Amino acid sequence: MRVNGIVAEYNPFHNGHRYQLEESRRLTGADYTVIVMSGGFVQRGAPALADKQARAEMALRCGADLVLELPVLYACSSAEAFAAGAVALLDGLGAVTHLCFGSECGDVDALGQIAAFLLEEPEPYRMALKASLKQGLSYPNARAGAISTCREAGEALPEGCGELLASPNNILGIDYIKALLRSKGSMVPVTIQRVGAGYHEGYQKSFYDGFPAPAQPASGPGQEPGPSLSSALAIRQALQQGCPLARLAGSMPGESLQILSSYTEKARLLHADDFSSLLYYKLLIEQGQGYEKYLDVSQSLSDRIARQLNGFSGYESFCDLLKTKNMTYTRISRCLLHILLGIEKAHMELGQSLGHAPYARVLGFRRQAAPLLEAIGKLSSVPLVTKLADAKKSLEADAYRLLELDIQSSALYQAMARAHTGRPPKNEFSTPLVIL
Repeated sequence: MRVNGIVAEYNPFHNGHRYQLEESRRLTGADYTVIVMSGGFVQRGAPALADKQARAEMALRCGADLVLELPVLYACSSAEAFAAGAVALLDGLGAVTHLCFGSECGDVDALGQIAAFLLEEPEPYRMALKASLKQGLSYPNARAGAISTCREAGEALPEGCGELLASPNNILGIDYIKALLRSKGSMVPVTIQRVGAGYHEGYQKSFYDGFPAPAQPASGPGQEPGPSLSSALAIRQALQQGCPLARLAGSMPGESLQILSSYTEKARLLHADDFSSLLYYKLLIEQGQGYEKYLDVSQSLSDRIARQLNGFSGYESFCDLLKTKNMTYTRISRCLLHILLGIEKAHMELGQSLGHAPYARVLGFRRQAAPLLEAIGKLSSVPLVTKLADAKKSLEADAYRLLELDIQSSALYQAMARAHTGRPPKNEFSTPLVIL
């Protein structure tokens, strides 16, 4: 049995995601596809647009066979921690044969070379990195510069390695391969070249509001979708600025769009600023003691947050206020999210001590994937959680402590999603699996 594993956020699920699912299956000859997906909060340090059940259903209706939740501890962490948690989870299932991911370059060998080099971190690289950081560069820019310097000095690295590290999906791909190498995992890495709009290409009002919706992409084996594919960022920004859902018909599969449309009848689509008041309150009550205990929050950032709190006017604007030359907006946003959700450095240390994947929370599956579920049941070294009410009895105490972070963050997410709708928040313990 060949099984693809894909790490995703599907925020929301669009045509490029469907293309990746289909192309991954074509290239590997896979019988099934397992998705490890972020829950209510995502890696850029913000809430997902729609809740995890809606996004899991999008994935299942568009070609996935099983969707698992990536614990929030990893879902809103740095690329390295995000990748480590996701790879450990997929590898621990025992049945996944291929790790498939998108990248801007589409060259798994080049990404593998860089991953092996960064895993080793030879002394010349560490020195070059340290020198770049002392110049005030952000870590991503310092790393790209250091690795380019090492190639120029004769290291066996691919041409343009510094440029490869400037693209977000390349970076994640490198971290996936690093995690595989570090754990000596058995999955084979496979990359699909990203097509259409770039990851950071945002909303253009004229594209959605002034012209007809773009044509659907080609879906035949080996056919690339058309150049009009929108990024998830563009879709989110379009919706945030009032673009009607109908205008997105050319950017999302029909199944995905229908699910999103039905979802908005019961809940709100969420953005970072919806959590502004909650974040401000949390920062205010902990201002005196500081925030350094939270994951990724340094002493200097903690001090800066406390000093600038009087200038707080919203989640996103506060990220802009706090960012510096050597600390990006996204890193700031993740740190603030860790504070909001109560994710501490101690939690990450616990997760690492448990091998990153102490449980696998099932969000949904297709009934026709019964042979896959049977294989996982026999081979998995990771306990499957299908009924949350039973998890406290079936998991070790430390594993359940991490699961509680998922439960609490989901409760917060659902409270905000149902705010002002007249509906009570969905209960994490009584919400059923998505089964098709």
